Amino acid sequence: MGQSVTCPLEKLHATFTRLRRTHRKALIPFIMGGDPNLQTTKALLLALAEAGADLLEVGIPFSDPLADGPIIQRASSRSLNDGTDAEDVLEIVSAVSRQVAVPLALLSYWNPILQYRNGSRANATSPSAFVRDAQRCGASALIVPDLPPEEAHPLQEAARRVGIATVFLAAPTSPPERLRAIARASEGFIYYVSVTGTTGVRDRLPAEWLHGVRQLKLITTTPICVGFGISTPAQAAAVARVADGVIVGSALIRAIEPVLSNRSVVVKRAVSFVRRLRRAV
Repeated sequence: MGQSVTCPLEKLHATFTRLRRTHRKALIPFIMGGDPNLQTTKALLLALAEAGADLLEVGIPFSDPLADGPIIQRASSRSLNDGTDAEDVLEIVSAVSRQVAVPLALLSYWNPILQYRNGSRANATSPSAFVRDAQRCGASALIVPDLPPEEAHPLQEAARRVGIATVFLAAPTSPPERLRAIARASEGFIYYVSVTGTTGVRDRLPAEWLHGVRQLKLITTTPICVGFGISTPAQAAAVARVADGVIVGSALIRAIEPVLSNRSVVVKRAVSFVRRLRRAV
């Protein structure tokens, strides 16, 4: 499956080093793998890389996405209804990673990672099979929103063996000691959740994210990328003034939802949306 990558994490490090050297911030669009089908996912990823994305985040569909709001829940349901599973998403990531220079990050809940075993779901209790295939497919990072650092040793151990970053989530509700634990555990970058609650489009972002990002910057040099709720170029620009990267998912999916039956229009809308964000970030 896929290509052999010596150290995907180095690709991630090189991206953030280049951005810092050129005084730019990372733009990270998120799409759900397999929404509405795998060929549209591939077309979107290739187009978004061309449109100015610095890193591509791809979701693995899951039936119980606790951290996600209704827009991403719908995307996950459409993907599952089309028969998509984790192995299908990895195959698309493999195809795309051979054609684009930007790193790819996988977002998955813990259950699909544990259940993954080269197409067989029987007796799977370790993340190693998923992590090995993710590395072979060219993924540079894994984001697991329902896995706290305290329970992540098996994943981190497997990921470090193959050179993939494990990225953990911090939030406005994270106390200082927890921020330090997240900063110690995260590799590649830290995913800072701008709002309390689930993902989704927001008219405005609460002020708490700013304090949290500043706290993290006092204790770590690991890049900090902010997601959840960023919906407009103005919001993205405000976040980019402080953080190292901006992650946009729900607003992008909302922009393409009305035209999902027409792949070419989906791609055009997504590219237009990401280019507007690129000009702002």
